[in-house]
Amino acid sequence: MSEDRLGELVLKRKWLFLALSFALLAISIAGTTKLKMITDSRAFFAKDNPMLVALNQLEDTYAKNEVIILALEPEGGTVFTNKTLSAVEWLTEEGWKVPYSKRVDSLTNYQHTYAKEDDLIVEDLIKNPGKLTAGQLERAEKIALLEPSLVDKIISKTGHVTTIIINTQKPEKQAFQETEDMVFFIRDVIDEFYKKYDGIKLHLAGNVPFDQEFVEEANKDMATLLPAMFVIMVIVTWLSLRSITATIATLMVIVFSATTGMGLSGWLGIMLSDVASLAPTIILTLAVADSIHILNTIMQEMRHGKSKDEAIKESLRVNAKPVFITSITTVIGFLSMNFSDAPPFHDLGNIVAMGVASAYLYSVYMLPVLIHLLPIKAGKDSGAFTRISDHMADFIISYRKTVFWGMAGIILFLISGIHKIVLDDNFIEYVSEKNSLRISAEFLMDNVMGLDSIEYSIHSGNEGGINDPEYLKNLEKLENWFKKQKKVVHIDSINDVMRRLNKTMHGDKQSWYTIPDNRQLAAQYLLLYEMSLPFGLDLTSQVNLDKSASRFTVTLANLSSAEIVRLEKKADKWIEENLPPVMHAKGTGLAVMFAHLSENNIKSMLKGTALALLLISIILIFSIGDMKVGLLSLIPNMVPALMAFGIWGYTVGEAGLAVSIVAALSLGIVVDDTVHFLSKYVRGKKEKGLSGGEAVRYSFHAVGRAILITTLILVAGFMVLAQSEFLINGQMGLLTATTILFALLVDFLFLPTLLLKLEDTK
Repeated sequence: MSEDRLGELVLKRKWLFLALSFALLAISIAGTTKLKMITDSRAFFAKDNPMLVALNQLEDTYAKNEVIILALEPEGGTVFTNKTLSAVEWLTEEGWKVPYSKRVDSLTNYQHTYAKEDDLIVEDLIKNPGKLTAGQLERAEKIALLEPSLVDKIISKTGHVTTIIINTQKPEKQAFQETEDMVFFIRDVIDEFYKKYDGIKLHLAGNVPFDQEFVEEANKDMATLLPAMFVIMVIVTWLSLRSITATIATLMVIVFSATTGMGLSGWLGIMLSDVASLAPTIILTLAVADSIHILNTIMQEMRHGKSKDEAIKESLRVNAKPVFITSITTVIGFLSMNFSDAPPFHDLGNIVAMGVASAYLYSVYMLPVLIHLLPIKAGKDSGAFTRISDHMADFIISYRKTVFWGMAGIILFLISGIHKIVLDDNFIEYVSEKNSLRISAEFLMDNVMGLDSIEYSIHSGNEGGINDPEYLKNLEKLENWFKKQKKVVHIDSINDVMRRLNKTMHGDKQSWYTIPDNRQLAAQYLLLYEMSLPFGLDLTSQVNLDKSASRFTVTLANLSSAEIVRLEKKADKWIEENLPPVMHAKGTGLAVMFAHLSENNIKSMLKGTALALLLISIILIFSIGDMKVGLLSLIPNMVPALMAFGIWGYTVGEAGLAVSIVAALSLGIVVDDTVHFLSKYVRGKKEKGLSGGEAVRYSFHAVGRAILITTLILVAGFMVLAQSEFLINGQMGLLTATTILFALLVDFLFLPTLLLKLEDTK
């Protein structure tokens, strides 16, 4: 369809286009009812991710590491009192009632072993804590603080904090509901606890509560950021258009676009994560740009004396092509997020891409119809934005060399800050410092236990091989190596059980706290022990069914992702060089996976961004119709993100998961201003026969106002996202807003001087 005839067609078929628009909206509204939230941090990894596959295999062999942790901090400074231990016992019993609870480990139900003549006795360390005498409390404290499997996990070294660890096993049929059920139950338990026990502070942590927290943070963002963004859209749109009718029509476009993006994702079965839930806010921000460009031209033409319908036709004639190009380039930019290693970013990119595509349809085929049908007056333009644009053109043309070299210096200086960026991340810091879960998690890490771990499944090579003294000694070598590493706070190994049983069966003499030197004896010890354990506290979480392999867990202090990766690689090398081949194993676990995610994501997103840039460049070259100008457009498209990364390097220094996707996310957005500016520049030269300088002046006058307004809206929108207390969303919003702001500076100061230099070389 010719651009010249598009306006005529839209007005002629107005009722058809209006009906189709509302039909698409109705279908989308139905789709929104199918949207569901996902509450699992593993959603950040594709199902075929090798590390996730390895973790699933390990957990299928032993047990899942999905835990709720309760930490008790009594006022008296010791947990070994009748009151505190009674509280531990009560919480332990309540822990078994948590939906999907599979195992509960605490100080009171710790399976203490001792020998009675030739019998092995296994029983709870603490029974009837409310009735224990001072001597019995002292005995329990002595045993607990000397037991390596308890210290720095269930009890702190000084005995001032103790934990209850509730291991859960979800049936994975309704993952979005099960986490909520567990967390809501434990919150009720905590409320009841404070009614029963005063003087004891309770801290809640664990990956299950964190998964629920991320969902609640996402819901909070949707409940606060989305309305805030909507209010900003109303204010800025009205101030820029000075027309209630135009403002209402624009708001209809952006609401329809956001609803369509979310509704279509519902029909496609996309589940919303904390990241993907940002989509409607981003769509609201992006969808307004098309409407502003179309309405800005309509208003200008009406102020120049044209009728409403003539103004609509002219606006579609000059804007249809650049609006289509900006829409398709924005869609390409967001679709490139499918290269991310984290599926939530795929979902975010796909939802926004659908929203942006629908925004184009609503802006071109519904918005003009609304303006045609509704009463509208071209409100008086204050002229402020237009005067700024005209003065900017005069300044650029007069001082082109100074501006060019000045901007070149600023660009190079900012880009050089990229080398200061260090790839790092910390899962705990994804939520605000004021968040109660984060406060509790940091308390646990400072006082009693680590929350991150590296998991291994160590094979022996044959059935029952874990009883082989040679296998156990090699495990001990690995234990000793890890104990020498910084920030390793606890190690769980089958050796803990073996050494304890050997000591118990030799009169509790400390000198026998060693690995049994006889395979048959070790097997007998283990069999006796397992037969004595109560239901739910067996060894299936530590050894596999045929006793050919055991689980080896290294618990870490609060390490950053870079530190975890370094330790993991160092351990891999040591294992390869010091253990027999059959025992070689790769570390896994959520902490390890998240530690690698940022680095892997940057590598994959570089490919996606490069492909998106190539496609966008090809589109620009052919659409602009000028090879040199099209190639020149690559510079203002690439430079803003690099400048933003540079200033991030100077000011923040650390870059994690959020930062890794900003280049792709912002690429399609920053192209918009370049396209509109260059399309007017080329039109001025070809249609109006203007010189290079006059074409630059014409571009500023024609689209400078709209570019300023849309940039203001985009920066405001992403700065709203920057207020999110979920770190990934907040950093993504802040860095994208910075990139868009730099895009304005490059398009207004650097791009025109590049065009003038191109003219000077002719």
